[in-house]
Amino acid sequence: MTRVTAPSRLHFGLFHVPGGADAAPARAFGGVGLMIDLPGVVVSARPADSWRFEGASASRAQVFAHRFIAGQPDPRPLHVLVERTPPEHVGLGVGTQLGLAVAKALAVEAGEPDLTAPELALRVGRGERSAIGVHGFDRGGLIVEPGKAPGEALSPLLTRVLLPDTWRVAVFTPNVGAHWHGGREREAFAHAGAVPRPPGLTDALCRIALLGMLPAAVAGDLDGFGEAVFEFNRRAGEPFAESQGGAYAAPEVEAVVTAVRARGVTGVGQSSWGPSVFAVTGSAAEAAELVRGLAGAARGWVARPSAGHHVERE
Repeated sequence: MTRVTAPSRLHFGLFHVPGGADAAPARAFGGVGLMIDLPGVVVSARPADSWRFEGASASRAQVFAHRFIAGQPDPRPLHVLVERTPPEHVGLGVGTQLGLAVAKALAVEAGEPDLTAPELALRVGRGERSAIGVHGFDRGGLIVEPGKAPGEALSPLLTRVLLPDTWRVAVFTPNVGAHWHGGREREAFAHAGAVPRPPGLTDALCRIALLGMLPAAVAGDLDGFGEAVFEFNRRAGEPFAESQGGAYAAPEVEAVVTAVRARGVTGVGQSSWGPSVFAVTGSAAEAAELVRGLAGAARGWVARPSAGHHVERE
């Protein structure tokens, strides 16, 4: 039996949304994100008489498994159990982590334990836009990827930084109405690519990430890191402002961001399309206090920065 535990992914924002006057950039999308341990995804696979899929998101796990074994002659049947997975479409990168966890479990059971996350991702169809969750599955940490060049199937990894061991992330999921995925997400990208955007936005985001966020992370400068994360995240929302009604996906999200900042925590933002909000703190005690203080506004929990997935064999 093989059990794969995968982290969750926080997405701070994209460097470049293709379309409009600059429809042919050197690279499209790209961005910065952070892998955290909770809530995470756990998938197990064991030999069986016939293929079986059980647990939360079992039907989606089945799709990923069939993609992975496509073209293999007579693959050995397995019982695949999704033991734990967060809710989908809340900004935690569940689709990619579930797909990679299923693929990794199947690869180990098939005697291919050394397949990398990019190789697994291509086989199960992940990483179409962002590759943060793909590289983060293997490596964990703070991930920066430059985006896809024309003809590239997956954006390469630019750099990865492990945050200080004492830092923790408070994560909140405010109760909002409709979530951003599927057709709504595609429409938002199409609209963002068709309207003028602030001049120099991509350059500004790259400068914030490479000259502010990364050096502060390496130095363990929490205040500098937090201000860079907040500014990057807020500005990365600008191309989608008309679709979202602002820099954030919903008023409830913006209210949590504002409340966290009011408590003196600088490194706060919306993960991907939300509604999950992250806040980077210097200690477990500070993160727990933040979660308690905002209990009336959103469900929250404390997570550690993750070093990537791990595999158990029984």
